[in-house]
Amino acid sequence: MRTPPRRILGVDPGLAATGWGLVVYESNRLIHVAHGCIETEPHLSRPERLLCIYRQIRDIITLYAPEEGAVETLYMGKNTATAIPVAEARGVVCMAMAELGLAVREYTPLVIKQAIVGRGKAEKHQVQEMVRLLLGLDAVPQPDHAADALAAAICLAHGTACVALSS
Repeated sequence: MRTPPRRILGVDPGLAATGWGLVVYESNRLIHVAHGCIETEPHLSRPERLLCIYRQIRDIITLYAPEEGAVETLYMGKNTATAIPVAEARGVVCMAMAELGLAVREYTPLVIKQAIVGRGKAEKHQVQEMVRLLLGLDAVPQPDHAADALAAAICLAHGTACVALSS
């Protein structure tokens, strides 16, 4: 029995660079549609940078018409100074997705790595190579933020349990 195709937008949020990737999942097959990175200018104010991310994510959603969105959650590593700007970028991405009617799921980096590579502590290059293989691409998607976004979309396509941050 064929399942209807699912258009899934994955996002790896960040204030300086927000990666995005779109896949179609149909009958247990992943099809790469597009990927890219929204880069904001460092000389702009934070509100202007957030507005840029918000507008471009809305444009991507309008152009590609995904039904679902997968967003990487905030990773609070050693560099906590970047946590607030990244959280704000996540906020505008999630707001744009919700506003345009996407069902949004959130995944921790550990869950994404586990779903893509089979190990939650996988190295970044291992995740990128598996994304390339799973999507049948000739090269690893660039920049790395786009590869991470595609990994989040694949995670959702495969039905990986998401973190319940919001209801």
